[in-house]
Order: sequence, then structure tokens, then C-alpha cells
Amino acid sequence: MEQNDIAVGLDIGTTKIVAMIGRKNEYGKVEIVGIGKSKSLGVHRGVVNNITQTIQSIQQAIQEAEADSGLKISEVVVGIAGQHIRSLQHSDYITRQNPDEVIDSEDIHTLCNQVHKLVMLPGEEIIHVLPQEFKVDGQAEIKEPIGMYGGRLEANFHVVVGQVSSIRNIGRCVKSAGLELSAVTLEPLASANAVLSQEEKEAGVALIDIGGGTTDLAIFKDGIIRHTAVIPFGGNVITEDIKEGCSIIEKQAELLKIKFGSAWPGENKDNEIVSIPGLRGREPKEITLKNLSKIIHARVVEIIDQVYLEIKNYGHDEQKKKLIAGIVLTGGGAQLKHLKQLVEYITGMDTRIGYPNEHLAGNNDSETTSPVYATAVGLVMNSLEKGNNKYQEEVVLSKNQMVEDEVDEQNHDEDDDEYDTYREEPSSNKVARKSIFDKWAEKFKDFLDNAE
Repeated sequence: MEQNDIAVGLDIGTTKIVAMIGRKNEYGKVEIVGIGKSKSLGVHRGVVNNITQTIQSIQQAIQEAEADSGLKISEVVVGIAGQHIRSLQHSDYITRQNPDEVIDSEDIHTLCNQVHKLVMLPGEEIIHVLPQEFKVDGQAEIKEPIGMYGGRLEANFHVVVGQVSSIRNIGRCVKSAGLELSAVTLEPLASANAVLSQEEKEAGVALIDIGGGTTDLAIFKDGIIRHTAVIPFGGNVITEDIKEGCSIIEKQAELLKIKFGSAWPGENKDNEIVSIPGLRGREPKEITLKNLSKIIHARVVEIIDQVYLEIKNYGHDEQKKKLIAGIVLTGGGAQLKHLKQLVEYITGMDTRIGYPNEHLAGNNDSETTSPVYATAVGLVMNSLEKGNNKYQEEVVLSKNQMVEDEVDEQNHDEDDDEYDTYREEPSSNKVARKSIFDKWAEKFKDFLDNAE
């Protein structure tokens, strides 16, 4: 099998790093052919804070995936999350030179490109520019303007912004691990791809991905991404609380949480007790399950409240923005007992646990369809759909932009050529995307080489 038949997703998380290899089968479903995971040591709350350890963890996960599949991996799609991610709404327009010609993908590229020139706070970088609805000559609520006539093309955009240094650190780690970075995708978008059905995205749904270091949120309505947020709490703070509250070591706290933890304290009777061996000759500790679930409950409520605040910020209370399909929980944290009931109780919204089997072929083993792998499966899918993914061109464009900025810093003389060559791309959709992508890939490699 060639590398171009397969796609590799690399989910660099706070607790684990997962490398997943997948390909499309003849029915268009995704088949996972290899998976490798390692403990993530150099990442804190979704942000790399120890390059050396992260590189080792990436290499370990990749080697495991290669051994599992018998394939050699050369390039990967990486997910990005972390507390530095924020999103904003922005609207922009272009006036077309020739209104007698129909709108084509070139016009949309021009419009997206314009959004990339938005002035960000120092040290921030646009990761995704996702068009929501378009307006043509004042006619609103157009989902697909290509092929229409009009002089003024306007759009609302959902713009996702992150820290340049964090993105570059991830690029640095991937490159040092001997891999090429083919794209960067926002993790909540990847998870949403893997877990949500099209009907849910139409009806309106909030995807909550509870990871180790962060909790990611993505809200969809009418099939379009409306809001994204990354909350800097996850399963690790629960473990931390158990560790502090019960005066035990982290490993024991994690095991307690997984084996006996529950988000609903009413479940446990007062006389249910777990005995934990003491350290090096000390007395064993006895912990009541009621206390354990009280500790967990308090922290989980805090996380859900934060997420619910974001859902309210999006405008869930308005009739037009109502999320009919409610909430879907995924990520490792979604495996906590009685979490679904607690989320329903706090938010009053329908809730289900999301397994990433929405687009997977039926013969994948049950391990792959665990909520833990939602992001990795989503990254593989994003990579496989490069050709016909609606968002992909924006992703590629934003990466293109990121590298252009870097290259501009290094050699000022190429200032305007970039955009001219860019405008002259043939308007055939596939060719344009492909060449932009290639151009970006080459640039990004150069930039990383120069950054060393």
C-alpha cells in the first residue's frame, strides 16, 4: 500500500499520544489498519511544554502503529487544541470585478484570503477560516454561492485562532520525530467528524470532548459549525483532586477514578469502602466510595458548568439557535459512570455518549470505537477526505497563510508575488486546491528547516 492510499492521524493529547493509520474501503467507509499509543509526557493542557519528551512519545506511538500495520509512515495530520485556542465571528465581503460571470471557487478563495489578513493580537495565528452563510447582492442565507451571478459576495465566518508558538512547537516535534506535517486541524472539529451524524449537525448539537488536559466544545446547527471553544480542564484535574482529597499517589487516584469513580454521589452507600495499599510499609488507606464520588462530582459539575456557559454564549436559549439533538459526550472522560445523567440534569438537554463508529467500516475492532479515539479517528477521516472536504480548502489556506507570513518575515522581497501567483490559479476547483496544498507543504518544510 502506498502512503497516498492511507492517512495517518496524530492526536497529541495531554495524557496520551495516538497514531492511527486508516484507509477508505470500497464502500467509502474508513478502515483502521494500525494504531499505536504512548503515554504523553511533554504536554500540559493541550500545549507542548517539553519538546524532547514529546518527540520520544510521538516516535513510540508511530513505531507501534507501524508494527501494527506493517506500513511505513512518512506524513501525518495533527490535531491542535489547548487553552490558547479561541474563536470569533467575522463577516467580510468582496466586490467582484465582473458581475456578469458566475461566482466560482476562486472568488471564495479570495474572500477567505481576505479574512486571513485580519489583524490578530500579537503572537496569534488564524488556524481555520470556516464560512457559515454567504450573501450575494444582499440575498441572505445562501449555503453554496458557486454558480450564482452577483457583484457583491459576502459571508459570515467562524474564525479559529491559536498561538503561533504553540503551533510551531507542535510542528517542530513532528518534524524532529522524522515525520512530515501535512495539515493541522482543530481537535473538536476532528472529533465532531468522527462522532456526529449529519442529521445531528442539521438539528443542532453540542459535541463535548472531555480529554485529559482540556475539554473541547464544537457546536453545529443547520449542518454548519457555529461555535468552538477549548476549556482548560479535563480528566486530569479530577485525578488531581482525588489525589489531594484522599492523600494518595497519582497512579492510585487514576485507578480509583476509572474503577470505582462515579459522577453521581447518591449512587454509593456509606459502607462501601476501598482499601488502598500504603506506601513502603505504611498502613493501608481506607476510602469510602461516597467520598470518592463527591470529590469527582464537584469537579465534573465545574467542567460542565463552564461548557454550558459556552453553549449559552452561542445563544442556545434563542428559538432559532436551539440545539435539538442536545449534547454528545466523547473523549476519555466520557467513560465516567453516570456522567450522561449528570449532564442531562445540569443542562436539561438530551445527552448521548459518542462513539467514533459513525463512518468506520464494520470490521474494526471494538477498541478503535472507544470514545478515547474519537479525535484520532476524526483526524484520519479529515486526511482521507482532503479532496472533497468542504472545510479542507480553508484549512489549507490558513496553513498557506501561516507559512507565507513566516516566509515574509525571512525574506521581504517576495512580498506580493505570493498573492499574484495565488490569484492566477486555474479556477478548476480540484487543481486549485491541490496546487495550493502542494505549495503550502513545500513552504512549510522550508520554514521548519529555516527555523532550526
